[in-house]
Amino acid sequence: MKNTNNMSHSIQGAKDSLPLILAAMPFGIVFGALGHAQGLSDWVVMAISIFVFAGASQFIAVTLLASGATLPVIVLTVFVVNLRHSLYAVSLIPFVRHFSSKIRVLMGFLLTDETFAVAYNEASKRVGQSGLNYYYFGSAGLMYLNWQLCTWIGIVTGNQFPQLTEFGLDVAMVVAFIGIVVPHLKMPSHWLCAVVAGVGGVLTYEWPHQTGLLFCSVLAISVGVLSEIQLNKRARGAKETND
Repeated sequence: MKNTNNMSHSIQGAKDSLPLILAAMPFGIVFGALGHAQGLSDWVVMAISIFVFAGASQFIAVTLLASGATLPVIVLTVFVVNLRHSLYAVSLIPFVRHFSSKIRVLMGFLLTDETFAVAYNEASKRVGQSGLNYYYFGSAGLMYLNWQLCTWIGIVTGNQFPQLTEFGLDVAMVVAFIGIVVPHLKMPSHWLCAVVAGVGGVLTYEWPHQTGLLFCSVLAISVGVLSEIQLNKRARGAKETND
């Protein structure tokens, strides 16, 4: 019975991730085609997806590799771009701290924007309940397999359609995330955080190596947290006055 429940959690995690996974498919295909277009060998492109598995960072890594950048520069750049995952990890700590270190390490490797989105929402709804690790790996596992398949498809189709990287297929990912995030903007602090992130993203779009993404993430979260603290203080003050 326990194994059946664990399997059902994994299946549910995969099902909840399907919209985002479908949206990520063009993104993965474009990456495979871009790697091929940059003149990298097929096995190098596939190895990046298998061992790095970091979406936007892979695009940067491929571009730097093709331009002849040194390994330290590539590693440092990818590290900076992926720093946003540390924010995801901090948000998940209350829900995963009781898992073994091996499980948490694997969770860290498989952590993506998509899996974080569905796993955090699920964890928030079922605080204290078991099975979150199976739900997480159901989502992350399907995302990982999908990314490898799409990378391979991109490599193969890149030979037939050299202009594939210019079709703008990655816009599907943006639309999918808007659909997931907006319904959860319920408090003033949430909306303020979203507005700051959106405006900041536009203003820092041209920053090198997507450093603007990290800056706007930290700024938006800080503004959201501070505004919520202020609102809570005002609410407590009003309550004390009425009492």
